[in-house]
Amino acid sequence: MRVIGLMSGTSVDGIDAALIEIEGENLDIQVDLIAGATIPYPETIRSQILAVCAGEPLTMAALADLDDAIASCFATAALEIQSGHPPAELIGSHGQTIYHRPPNASLGYSWQIGRADLIAHITQTMTISNFRAADIACGGQGAPMVPRVDAALLSDTTESRCIQNIGGIGNVTYLPAAQGDWLGGIRGWDTGPGNSLIDLAVSKLTNGEKTYDQNGNWASQGIPCDQLVKNWLQHEYFHQVPPKSTGRELFGVAFLEKCFRDADEYHLEPADILASLTELTALSIIHDYQAFLTSMPDRVLLCGGGSKNLYLKSRLQAGLDPIPVVTTDDFGVSADFKEAIAFAVLAYWRYQNVPGNLPAVTGASREVILGEIHPPVFNRE
Repeated sequence: MRVIGLMSGTSVDGIDAALIEIEGENLDIQVDLIAGATIPYPETIRSQILAVCAGEPLTMAALADLDDAIASCFATAALEIQSGHPPAELIGSHGQTIYHRPPNASLGYSWQIGRADLIAHITQTMTISNFRAADIACGGQGAPMVPRVDAALLSDTTESRCIQNIGGIGNVTYLPAAQGDWLGGIRGWDTGPGNSLIDLAVSKLTNGEKTYDQNGNWASQGIPCDQLVKNWLQHEYFHQVPPKSTGRELFGVAFLEKCFRDADEYHLEPADILASLTELTALSIIHDYQAFLTSMPDRVLLCGGGSKNLYLKSRLQAGLDPIPVVTTDDFGVSADFKEAIAFAVLAYWRYQNVPGNLPAVTGASREVILGEIHPPVFNRE
């Protein structure tokens, strides 16, 4: 089956689209990436998304317009990615998260917009969306969603691995060596900020002229302020025992403003601030491995936009040495499009009525089938 995965994460860089060919059942699947591309949002839409995620109020009419606009962008991405290839038979759309509330005294809540019925109508292709809801209904975090896919595509029979995605938010999947009852040993959670604070800081420091630190070049010219980073790491989220999940609601504009206020007394240069925020991402990941894994992994595989940040990668390698830090590219899965591939796989599993979550990861009470099906409404002749 040819399936398209569509994903836009907390970085709001644009829509990652992956066209894959997939066969097999459950974890025994083979996936080939036919095409992958990132289609940027129009700047007006990206600005609206970031504003909503930062808590800016929006009328219901404006929200409906944004929902439609995002769906149209996702549909366009789906049509573009299959251009020149045999058409896809199925689309898995994660949508755009605008609000995420982990479970506490009540069920969690997670809202992704970009209405799948409109995507199905525009593309004339069955579209599956709203993957998080069923897990949340069973008491889970609804995040991270990809560990079962990681188990299918990136496990190894002899070594344990951490698959570390670094998007706007970082999330990890710990895969023990695939022997015996290894599925029961898989763990995963959101480690905290990935690129979110770094990107927001770059935008703030350049008055919006730049949106990210390419290759980590700017941060690499600075010196992390160890005491400042140590203070930031006292935040309760970093000490919360998994399962746990987070988003821009916590590590967004308000958190960054506090970081800048905290930095005032140290009289740091812009490069030092970026180096310190990059260090926060690196050390929060390393801290979580050391605090919440029963044993450290044999290897760490990076993916997501942060895998291209060479300075961040070097800080992770320095802190995890001698554990090798590589990317999923080295093991046959595109680091750029792994998340989009994952939602294509989750859609395929939904089509086959195969569960997509791992309760040990999300905290859900049981395995459940993820996603809602939106068949296309075919035009009658």
